[in-house]
Amino acid sequence: MSSVVRVRRATSRIRLAATCLLVTLSAACVGATGVSRVEDGGPVLASSTTATTAPSATTASTPATTSTTTPAPTTTTTQPRGPLVIHAAGDLNIDPGYIPALVANGYDHALAGLDGLFTTDDLTLVNLECTPSDVGVRQDRPFNFRCGTDGLGALTDGGVEVVSLANNHAMDYGPDALVDGLGQVRAAGLVPVGAGADRTSAFAPAFVERNGWRIAVVGFGGVYLATNWLATDAADGLAAQPGISDGLDLDATTAAVTAAAADADLVIVTVHWCCELETTPNARNRAHTEAWLAAGADIVIGHHQHRLQPLELVDGHPVAWGLGNFVWPRFSAAGSDTAVARIEVAPDGAVTACLLDATIVSHGHPTLDDPTRRTCAPAG
Repeated sequence: MSSVVRVRRATSRIRLAATCLLVTLSAACVGATGVSRVEDGGPVLASSTTATTAPSATTASTPATTSTTTPAPTTTTTQPRGPLVIHAAGDLNIDPGYIPALVANGYDHALAGLDGLFTTDDLTLVNLECTPSDVGVRQDRPFNFRCGTDGLGALTDGGVEVVSLANNHAMDYGPDALVDGLGQVRAAGLVPVGAGADRTSAFAPAFVERNGWRIAVVGFGGVYLATNWLATDAADGLAAQPGISDGLDLDATTAAVTAAAADADLVIVTVHWCCELETTPNARNRAHTEAWLAAGADIVIGHHQHRLQPLELVDGHPVAWGLGNFVWPRFSAAGSDTAVARIEVAPDGAVTACLLDATIVSHGHPTLDDPTRRTCAPAG
């Protein structure tokens, strides 16, 4: 049985000045050189530019960690607040060359194992770990993932609403593909965060209205191969540069959270961060999380490590440190152990969060470990 922690907070959001703790990163985690790219130890498969349509997938659910708190949001909406159910998952890859099962079974295979879990909630967000475009030039790097763009609609049909592109595969086919991919994602009915045609748009939040709540989602990318992957604004006669948000810039990310919190009742940070194969959060991730929470974030969702990490309360807020692989090849038992983060928000702002345990049972096909477990309520 999962433990339950209840924390009561004030009913108005308290904005604290974020204090910055600088922690040195090893080159193995991130940066322009020396980046470790094991991609869960799987073989390098040729990335395909063609794709197919979709049948079904299987995902799993039992709670790994359960916690309860109150986010204390400001009131910016007039509709009476109702309950919210939010789900988040880790790395989702629909490159048909990397996961040929998506060609054989169709793109619906990616989420069919969830038995409609994402279609019954109010908001689902994932990390889209492939370039959602058919244009651009393949970059020189060990792994290049190109989403099957005709499979993006299967994500919408499966209940996904928000996708983060702030990851180390958003620029696999260059800036033209990134910009085109933003349009492809939107055309499929999905909302992208964490990337843009310039720095301002890359850091900009996505706002979603649900049940009387105004929810802001901001996406940060803490893993990139070179600084030219980072979006810039036009300045000093130089044109703006498309790219991802810089999740290592603590001042910029904290400012983005502060701005989002000023115009939202609930702020979610989704962040792609260090380091591959880690199973526990590191000091840098904790320091950045504390700064974002102090700036007004209510929920933090991490990914990139290719391993499942715990869900914890930090300063009374749920933090999923690393949700692991999700729609991914089944290379190993450790890499196939995953979960869906479930966040239940009551009308009064009380939050219950837990992990619904899941397993990637076959390539590109996660399933809930206990399909009957659909809430964070403790057993018994």
